[in-house]
Amino acid sequence: MPQTKHPSGAPHIIDRTTLADLPARAFDAHKGDFGHVLVVGGDLGAGGAAMLSGQAALRCGAGLVSVATRPEHVGAGLARLPECMWLGVDSANQLMGLLERATVLVVGPGLGQAAWGRSLLSAVANAHVPQVWDADALNLLARTPLALPSGSVLTPHPGEAARLLGISTEAVQADRPGAARKLARRYASVCVLKGAGTWVADPAGRLALCERGHPAMAGAGFGDVLSGVVAALLAQGLVAWSAACLAVWLHACAGERLGRGGRGLAASDLVPVIRELLEEHSAC
Repeated sequence: MPQTKHPSGAPHIIDRTTLADLPARAFDAHKGDFGHVLVVGGDLGAGGAAMLSGQAALRCGAGLVSVATRPEHVGAGLARLPECMWLGVDSANQLMGLLERATVLVVGPGLGQAAWGRSLLSAVANAHVPQVWDADALNLLARTPLALPSGSVLTPHPGEAARLLGISTEAVQADRPGAARKLARRYASVCVLKGAGTWVADPAGRLALCERGHPAMAGAGFGDVLSGVVAALLAQGLVAWSAACLAVWLHACAGERLGRGGRGLAASDLVPVIRELLEEHSAC
């Protein structure tokens, strides 16, 4: 990302001119050049969350995408996204081989907070690759402190941020940039505090604000899509700060473009538009 000087601690506004670029791909590029994203999540009744993250990672250019989820969801996943590799897991032991091959992890979409989700999270936390933590991974993190690997990204909404900080949601909303900074420092990771006016913070105190978006995005699954976009950008070589800022901007601008159509916007509707915006920003 281009370096811009700001008054001490002052945020900058995320716009096209401040975003990092993905380099154009070499003619002889192959899938191994663009990372392997592994999405871990989708407990019973929530398989769609992991699918949305996998779809977003695939469409934003990750070389390989795998989804580790409940065995009951594998058939639907293969039918919807045959380009992804689907692994049905009943226990953390079944994850180990896949964790060794992944270069970026997404953990949390549809994970749940029961024994299945807790066991998978404990295995993932020990993998030394950049990770994107969302949803129930954050709720479990609030209950059981864990150290995140270097280069990781947290993507809480205000309620999840409140649980992580041990304060009320109202307190988070009263000082959103302060909450984002505290989380980034506490977990030594980039924090994306979602909401109307998304804040991005890093452990050094850097702060950015995205003012784009649309209220039509107030629905289920939009955070799952965002986590997949962040992971795809990490897989293609962007550092956590740059990946988070670019992903937030792509996600918000796609929602803004589609939100003009009004209510009923579905999270999966964003994915092809995010792909178009990414190509406009960084041509392949």
